[in-house]
Amino acid sequence: MSEKQSKKNVVIVGGGWAGTLVARELSAKLDPSKYNIILVNDRPYFVHLIAGARMTVTPEDQLEDKALVPFDKLFHNGNGAFRLGKVASIAEAAAGKGGEVVLEGGGRIPYAVLVLATGSTWPGPLHLPEKDADVRSHVNAWRSKYEKANHVVIIGGGAVGLETAGEVKHTWPEKKVTVVHSENLLLNDTYPDKFRKDIERRARLRGIDFILGDKLDVPPEGTVGVTTHNGKQISDADLVVQAFGSRPNTGFISTLGQGVVTEHGTVRVNQFLEVPGHPGVFAAGDIIDWKEQKQAAKANTHASIVAANVISFLQGKPLKKAYKGSIEMILIPLGKNGGAGYLDFLWGIILGDWAARLIKAKDLMVSQSRAARGY
Repeated sequence: MSEKQSKKNVVIVGGGWAGTLVARELSAKLDPSKYNIILVNDRPYFVHLIAGARMTVTPEDQLEDKALVPFDKLFHNGNGAFRLGKVASIAEAAAGKGGEVVLEGGGRIPYAVLVLATGSTWPGPLHLPEKDADVRSHVNAWRSKYEKANHVVIIGGGAVGLETAGEVKHTWPEKKVTVVHSENLLLNDTYPDKFRKDIERRARLRGIDFILGDKLDVPPEGTVGVTTHNGKQISDADLVVQAFGSRPNTGFISTLGQGVVTEHGTVRVNQFLEVPGHPGVFAAGDIIDWKEQKQAAKANTHASIVAANVISFLQGKPLKKAYKGSIEMILIPLGKNGGAGYLDFLWGIILGDWAARLIKAKDLMVSQSRAARGY
């Protein structure tokens, strides 16, 4: 058997927040004479989706040149390889004995260990095309829509909806912006009422209007004037943006076996972030079935736990590093100059414009994210 054939493949599916961090950490710790690290992703770069709202609203800062991070510097000392492709199914040889991932088009990649980190898909502006050539045209098309609109109506008062509203108002202070949210308070009940009211207050001070406790259907493109479920008319609305409805990107993962994917589309994991009944198969990021808000910050912890347990599995040792959940925190920029945040620590700490601007709003953590991936 040749040296190349005797190496074990560690295959990571998904080049988003969690997948790239797992790949980078393993590349610093695994012996390249014994293991191949292979990252499979359907785009040739990592998308720093935290910058997605601003990137699709305005050409300011040309974020598409910074928030789309190539994989060429991801692996320490070049210890890893990137494979452009989309996984169609998983063919497990036997529990704990590895298998193959099957790509659309028929390519097959053997694995000794498999890490699933396929993230979420979003509707609307954040639904980036799969083909690299189409991504910039998608971004520019949305920028044009926002620029031409007189009254932007955003459906969904979660973090994405609020950030989008803030970016539109920051770019065009005179433009009308209304957020329609199904609950009577913004965000969701993970966060205390005092923070949900505080972020609404800050947004209203910026000229953002709200229709709360109501719903709105996305009309055909080009429609002017809409009516909410409760009969509220917004006669001059000429751009409606869906900012809710993210879904775990786990369609192919159900081929691993029955019961792997829940009815909500998430992947069942144990405390080691390993898929029960499938030793050597791990999951991280938005897709895991864990009661917590789906946020990039949590993927940092997921990645370190998965990387440690991958190494233990390869060495034939018991898995030791357990995930115990993450503290809930959120930071929502309302444009470049501020926003609000909440930290579920002690009595619950609310952060204001200064902290939001310093930590996130100014560059949306783009520099930090690029550095974590070798740039």
